[in-house]
Parts: sequence; C-alpha cells; structure tokens
Amino acid sequence: MKLFNLEHTLVSVLTRDILIIYLLSIYEIDVITSTMRRLFSTSIAKLSISKASFNVRSIISNVSLYQDSIKSRKLTNELELLNSLNSLSSNYNRCNELSNSISLVQVNRKKIENLIKSDKNNLNSYLDQLKSLKTNFTEYSNQLKLLKSSIDDFCSSLPNLIHETTPISNPQIVHWINPKDNYTNDPDRDHVKIMVDKGLIDFKTASAISGNSWYYLLGRGAQLEHALVSFAIEQAMANGFELCFPPTIARNEVIDACGFRPRDMNNEQQIYHIEDMQSGLIATAEITLAGLGINKVLDLTKGPKKLVGVSRSFRAEAGARGRDTKGLYRVHEFTKVELFCWAKPADSERLLEDLKNFQVDLVTSLGLSAKLLNMPANDLGAPAYKKYDIEAWMPGRGSFGEITSTSNCTDFQSRRMNTKYKNDTTNSLEYVHTLNGTAMAIPRIILAIVENFYNPDTNLIEVPKVLQKYMGGISQI
Repeated sequence: MKLFNLEHTLVSVLTRDILIIYLLSIYEIDVITSTMRRLFSTSIAKLSISKASFNVRSIISNVSLYQDSIKSRKLTNELELLNSLNSLSSNYNRCNELSNSISLVQVNRKKIENLIKSDKNNLNSYLDQLKSLKTNFTEYSNQLKLLKSSIDDFCSSLPNLIHETTPISNPQIVHWINPKDNYTNDPDRDHVKIMVDKGLIDFKTASAISGNSWYYLLGRGAQLEHALVSFAIEQAMANGFELCFPPTIARNEVIDACGFRPRDMNNEQQIYHIEDMQSGLIATAEITLAGLGINKVLDLTKGPKKLVGVSRSFRAEAGARGRDTKGLYRVHEFTKVELFCWAKPADSERLLEDLKNFQVDLVTSLGLSAKLLNMPANDLGAPAYKKYDIEAWMPGRGSFGEITSTSNCTDFQSRRMNTKYKNDTTNSLEYVHTLNGTAMAIPRIILAIVENFYNPDTNLIEVPKVLQKYMGGISQI
C-alpha cells in the first residue's frame, strides 16, 4: 500500500501521535519525517513580486499634474510628497551622473589593464590607479543604489493621476435612479429595530462573542443575503464575468501593491494585519483578485479579462458607535460581491462606463431610489484615476448612503504587481489597466431594502421581485 494513497484520509481521522505510531510500524523513519512535515506544516510558499517599474521621466514631465493630484486628494503626507516630487528631477539627473561616472571608471579600468600588459615598468603606478578606481566605483555604486531605492520608494508612494472630469471637492450627480418626489426621514423604518424585532439579526450576542460592529444574520435575513449574492453572480456571469472565490488573506506586499496602506486618508486603518504571517485580512476581494495577475502576461486579444469574486471582507475602521456606524451601515466583517477587470489602456475608460452601467442596472432592478455620483478627488484612494459611487436613500437613517463604488486604477496596480499584456502593434509587453467595482455590498443593500420596503402598517418587508426566486418564492418577510 502506497503512503500517498493514505495521507489525506489518515490526517483527517488520526491525531499526530497515533499517525506516527501507525507509520512507524510499516515505513522507514526518513519517509515518515518527510510525510509528517508535508501533512502538518503551516509554512506558506514565498511570494516574490517583481520589482515595481516606474516611468520616472513621465512623472517629471507631468510634475504639475502630480502636484494637482496630491493637493486635490487631501493626503495626510501631502507636504512630504510635494517636497519629494520637487526634488525628483535633480535626483534623477544625479542618478544619470553617477551612472556615467561608473561607466567612465570602467572605461579607465580597461585602459589601465591594457597598459599593464604592455608596460611592466610602471606596474606599481597602474596598481595604485586601479585601487583608486575601485574605491570610486564602490562609492559611486553605493550612492546610485541608495538614490535609486529612494526614487523607487517615492514613486511607489505617489497617488495616481486624476481624470480631467473628476470634480475637485464635491460629488457631481450624474443622474438619479428610481427617483422619488421627496425624501423624508422616517424613524419607524430604522432597519435595526425592524430586523431585531423580526429575529432577522442579532447584534447583542455578536457583540458579546466578537465585539461591536459584528452581527448574526438569521433565518430570512440570512436568506436575503444568499439571494442578493446569487442575483449578483447570475447577472455578472450573464455579462461576461468569470466566477471566482478568492482567498480572504493576502500577504502584506500584495495588499500594499493594491494601494491599501495603513491609511493615506482620514488616518483610518482599513486592514486587519496578521503579524505572525506578514499578512492581512482582505478589505475587499479586489486585493486577491488582483493578485491573480502577479508576474503574469495576460492574453487580452479577445478583450478585457473580467472576474466576479465572492468573499468575506474585513474592515478595521468600523469606528465609534454613532448614526453613521449604526447597525449594518459600517461593520467589521461582511459578504461582498466584487467585480475586477484587466484591460488594455485604450479600453479602460469605456470599461469603467460599462461597470458603472452594470451597477446602475442592478440597483434599478432592486427598486432602490439612488443617485449616481462622479466622485471628487478628495474621495479617491491612491490607486483611483476616476471613480463613480451610487448612494441609495435610507429613510431610517434619514440620508443617502454609499452602496456601490467603481474605479479605474489605470496602471497603478499593474506596475506594482508586474501584470502586463502583449501589444500586438508594437510587439512589446506593456502594463495593463485594472478596474474594480462593487456588484453587491450585502449589509448596506439589506439595510436599504429593509428601510425602503418595510410597511409599518402591515409590519412586513416587501422582497424585491428579482430576489424572490432565490428565496423560495416568498414575496414578504
């Protein structure tokens, strides 16, 4: 009987000690040792993302655009970035000077080595010159290495440029979705009270088990989540997206490459970090979906590559309890259906409009009243070139709240993840553009459905028609 035929069965039914005793009776010790390491190891394969490549000359040529991007985004490290940007040109020129000096040292070294062959009488003098050249070479090389590293670190910290149609400080309403004649605050439609009274959710027990901003979805509440996920997946796949269930843990370098840093806006920490693993829980499936492209050349000859991913998402910045964080509006863990795309640069702006239109269709079909917004620069994360949000009316909260977002990140992520495609015209490898968007952020959609479709007179919640087939045909909760 072969060992590998038994491995997975044995490890699922035997403890480590019993398995060792069993194996000792039939196998050599070296075979047992290697098998035990394989079965019980917690090690993780090392990931090596190729070094990010930045077009420094392009940044220098567009320095005013980058200055505008930094200032408009209201970044906490704005002054530091601007100072570094202003010195980029001189640092880049200094790199070229050092490279030229190193080349000159190598040319002179070759000359002296040739002279040594033909003139033995001045050997000591030539050796002294070689020694001096070696010292210069080491000094120039060290300076160049440090300066290049400093330039790379700075370029990596730069935010993306901003699309010319992006507003500076206030969202621009593009159009309304299922508009209403008036929008009135209605405390009787508070989703927390409605769902707790109906036994659809349990915040109290979750708070004791996990802490504030966690929850249990129960019964029809859990069914509603399932229905929303199923509906979003079905619609996405019908629009050419490939289904993916990605990991919910990513290495820190992948998280950083996506642009999720220990926060460059509002001093909010987005990521739950796992220190012992040098990893973190993903804030969105965008992170691990993007990771599928690391160090790869993608085939985009048939058009953009589009994925729809379903995952649990984790946000560390759920915040202090208050109206803006009450109930399901801002929680630490939730289910999210995410759209992610790789595209040729020439296709990315059109694809952003397609993603936006897909989101509008989803919200329209759910019957929610909402507004589509072209988001301002001070609301863009570092990777985003342009972003649309949809905010739905939530009468129990008495305000509109974000339910979807979609962004074009151009080559911000692909340069850091080394994701390319082959340009058929130039026959060269070029960086792809990446785009992401929310298909369904479950808690906020549930919140909006409950607060908009609850009838205080009947104490019933109307289930949107497009969801009823996923809930066994029921039309009310």
